[in-house]
Amino acid sequence: MISFHNQDISFTLKNKTLLKKWIIATIEKKKRKAGDINFIFCSDEHLLGINQQFLNHNTYTDIITFDYSKESKSMPISGDIFISVERVLENAKKFGKTKENELHRVVIHGTLHLLGYKDKTKLAKAEMTKQEDLCLKDLKARFKI
Repeated sequence: MISFHNQDISFTLKNKTLLKKWIIATIEKKKRKAGDINFIFCSDEHLLGINQQFLNHNTYTDIITFDYSKESKSMPISGDIFISVERVLENAKKFGKTKENELHRVVIHGTLHLLGYKDKTKLAKAEMTKQEDLCLKDLKARFKI
């Protein structure tokens, strides 16, 4: 089950039902099944605290994904995906995107992490960006968002 939550902020996500369908379609295209996936929208400070506590990083970030999936490809993917709404809004301005487009990119970025995509090397990051772009194109074409 895919669910959306707020941690320490007030935030209203638009098009929840369509976004859930898109996320599930993305997962199924990769021959996987969706398990329990929680998207938690929070502040910069909250996500910084998580980054410090769990990853030993003292930097702001837009997303942190905790993958609870089993190693087996036959098992559903599951995890918690924390997203800083403040960072998403700032990045939208920085990259000349709409806030919805940037939010959708970050949501699918976390989903792709659960599907096994990485972004630590230049090559892996390029593949992640390619996959994000394909997924965003699919969102616009199939779900008209």
